[in-house]
Amino acid sequence: MFKKLFGNKGKSVILTAPVSGELVALEEVPDPVFSQKMMGEGIAIDPAKGEVVSPVDGEIVQLFPTKHAVGIKTKSGAEILIHIGLETVAMEGEGFEAFVSQGDKVKAGDKLITFDIDLVKEKAKSTVTPIIITNSDEFAVQLNDEQQVTSGATNLMTVNTK
Repeated sequence: MFKKLFGNKGKSVILTAPVSGELVALEEVPDPVFSQKMMGEGIAIDPAKGEVVSPVDGEIVQLFPTKHAVGIKTKSGAEILIHIGLETVAMEGEGFEAFVSQGDKVKAGDKLITFDIDLVKEKAKSTVTPIIITNSDEFAVQLNDEQQVTSGATNLMTVNTK
């Protein structure tokens, strides 16, 4: 109740691309958990290089032990999951290096994770990297429609509180 009365109404957050590469519609991601939006609304990028930067100012709320995915929460409450590749959890962290820990505060553009893109191509199902608003039922999400995106520079999506 108090969140509705005193919450973050009217706040919007612009996410910049966390990786450089080619935009892929979430519906085209070859994994039903993402393509059927079971995790939430979002978009995906087929990365051109193996570096992930923060798309927003926020706090690291989850860093998977295998370093293949990271969760960030913004001040407006939007929860963002960046999942590097598909079925990369099976790599058990091989080829991934994290530069943040759970609880860290980050600014847009801060380096979060690097990964060996060739190793991911070899050992995982895909390099396609979904960027999901995991609590998108609480937000209105507007997606960018550019084809090529640059990490830390291209606006990827705007997330507005409902």
